[in-house]
Amino acid sequence: MSESINQPAAAPDKSDRPFDIVLYGATGFTGGLVAEYLMRNMPVGGSWAVAGRSRTKLDALVARLATDFPDVPAPGVVMADTSDPTSLTEMVRVARVVITTVGPYLEYGEPLVAACAAEGTDYVDLAGEPEFVDRMYLEHHDAAVASGARIVHACGFDSIPHDLGVYYTMKQVPEGVPVTVYGAVHADAQFSGGTFHSAIGQFTRLREAGRAAKKRRDKQGKAEGRRIRSVAGKPHHDSTLDRWLVPLPTIDPQVVLRSAAALDSYGPDFSYAHYASLKSPLTAVAGMAGVGAIAAGVQIGPIRSQILKRINRGSGPSEERRARSSFDVTFVALAGGRRVVTRVSGGDPGYTETSMMISESALCLAFDDLPARSGQLTTAEAMGDALLDRLERGGLTFEVLSS
Repeated sequence: MSESINQPAAAPDKSDRPFDIVLYGATGFTGGLVAEYLMRNMPVGGSWAVAGRSRTKLDALVARLATDFPDVPAPGVVMADTSDPTSLTEMVRVARVVITTVGPYLEYGEPLVAACAAEGTDYVDLAGEPEFVDRMYLEHHDAAVASGARIVHACGFDSIPHDLGVYYTMKQVPEGVPVTVYGAVHADAQFSGGTFHSAIGQFTRLREAGRAAKKRRDKQGKAEGRRIRSVAGKPHHDSTLDRWLVPLPTIDPQVVLRSAAALDSYGPDFSYAHYASLKSPLTAVAGMAGVGAIAAGVQIGPIRSQILKRINRGSGPSEERRARSSFDVTFVALAGGRRVVTRVSGGDPGYTETSMMISESALCLAFDDLPARSGQLTTAEAMGDALLDRLERGGLTFEVLSS
């Protein structure tokens, strides 16, 4: 694998499509925040639409947006339903880029990916579900390469701060030498009911996820002439950061490693480890015990049902709670005898920043001059510097702490 992979024979002509962006799932909690962001940031002359299955809810959303943003053109309305593949095809045919906030993606996501891959429509989502992403690669990557579609998963807190954070870090280290990087995540935030339901679903499908991951590895192969490695890591106190680090088994390190395999600029030998960053060893032990208890409990049907009943899938934190929330991801890179420490930071990760990140990803695909790549891509691979610039303008901070 190299930087020339996933290039379409010719970019699809989408100039006659009426909408630059269509937002599917606009009437949900996160979808509403994305709609507000697009109202504030759609460029002059840009066109977009909201989409979903309830005309009443969509019309109410458009009316609210028109009231809140009286000087901005209101979005169009497109009817579509995950259970109706024909409606999804009709929706993607009128869009250059589709944003979807409808999850869990393993349950609802594949029909839309299939439609975008078939019709050459770019696609972004908030999927943090490894099994879903791997299955979409296996089932629809080849079709997307052929049609010119760019299928970009994990365009929110999973996994943009980590993927673009490492991408930014690699710009600070010597070129052409082996590099080891680890990232340490700290977040003070309340996450959504949808995120919780998605996580529970993943705990119950560990075997299926493992099989999908193996099939993907077999199909995708390794980077040619380069070594790209994941480092499992162990709980420990890190002297560089003066924090306790605990391995964090999210989708983020998988995305980072796929960017490293796709981009030769990550060097001949790249390794990455991913951690949660904690102040106290007691907090670390309690966190691991809590996750382990939930993971074991949800394997039992009645316990799983009781856990899921306690949290509404469509719930989210208040605006006041989001205003108090923040995150940071610190990266330590060792390359050519140098130690480089960088950081990505921002506000509420689950909603405020996530709605910005997925919106800017869609705007980047719709309007920026990007590499001629197609298929299932990471954010760094598909958008790189253009998205990095957009994220900084959107409010994220990328900085070098020491070098």
